[in-house]
Amino acid sequence: MSVLRRFEGNPVLEPRADAWDCVSVFNPGAILHEGQVLMLYRAVSDLGQYVSRFGLAVSEDGYSFERASEGAVFEPVRRHEVGGVEDARITRDGEDFLITYAAVSKVPGPVYADMDFFRLTKRDPFAERPGIPPMGPSYTGLLRSPDLRTFTAQGLLTPPGLDDRDGVLFPEKVGGRYVMMHRPSSWVGSEYGTDGPSIWLAFSPDLVHWDYGEGDRYLLMKPEADWEGGKIGAGPPPVRTPAGWLVIYHGVDANHVYRVGAALLDLQNPLEVMARTDEPLMEPEEDWERVGIIPNVVFPTAAIWEEGRELLVYYGGADRVVGLATAQMDELLGCLL
Repeated sequence: MSVLRRFEGNPVLEPRADAWDCVSVFNPGAILHEGQVLMLYRAVSDLGQYVSRFGLAVSEDGYSFERASEGAVFEPVRRHEVGGVEDARITRDGEDFLITYAAVSKVPGPVYADMDFFRLTKRDPFAERPGIPPMGPSYTGLLRSPDLRTFTAQGLLTPPGLDDRDGVLFPEKVGGRYVMMHRPSSWVGSEYGTDGPSIWLAFSPDLVHWDYGEGDRYLLMKPEADWEGGKIGAGPPPVRTPAGWLVIYHGVDANHVYRVGAALLDLQNPLEVMARTDEPLMEPEEDWERVGIIPNVVFPTAAIWEEGRELLVYYGGADRVVGLATAQMDELLGCLL
């Protein structure tokens, strides 16, 4: 499908030689604030450890970005995030920003080194990728910030004992409750109603106490088509549209190729999936999407839309750079409906 189109000025953010973000910058959270697009991007400075930190970039128009900090604005400091902080998603809660992120419990670099992984993927882009174990579990963490420069940790949103990534909050409460999409890797099998890692919902009155459901009660979407047959996970925070909650998500096939899909959820009952794309909206095509740190990846993590303007979708390309794709909202909703 061509409804989601690459920005001709891509990539919009790249690594800088001899800087703290010299290896890769990718998978950013972004939000529109006072006429600017604020981007909290994931960065790696050392392949040997491969520990991620967050940097801040700013844009006046959503297309051209400048760094807004000399170094990282948020780094791993807690035991459960010693392996890095990854893949921020940003929403608002009153005057504050809320940031969900993946807290990685084990330093990835030595595991990749033992497998000779980075060299292997250059020779074979579809090489088997490390999973859980030996990488150790990830958890969904929550930060609160007044400015995306200073942060207060709000704890973990992950159920105890789970490897759980892609925790993404809805941008507003639904029925008086916070709503979160998440992807627990081990909730697979007949008990959970899915054969592969899937997208689930959870609900909370206060961001502390969460209702994760029992069995498959809050299962939102599971892998269906071949292009997403390996696993699916949430992308940006859902976008509220007149037709419903627009969910942009990623799907991974049997060859570890990451693609982009979309779904539409009911505004009042987000467990109701009203529509879903049969074919991917985007797949790796550009050289910088097919070749990088991890090959064959387009990974959406942020979406910005104002009525009357085009939808902006920011994504990581091959775990090395930030790309931008755009769509006309009416056209995208028409594709879904």
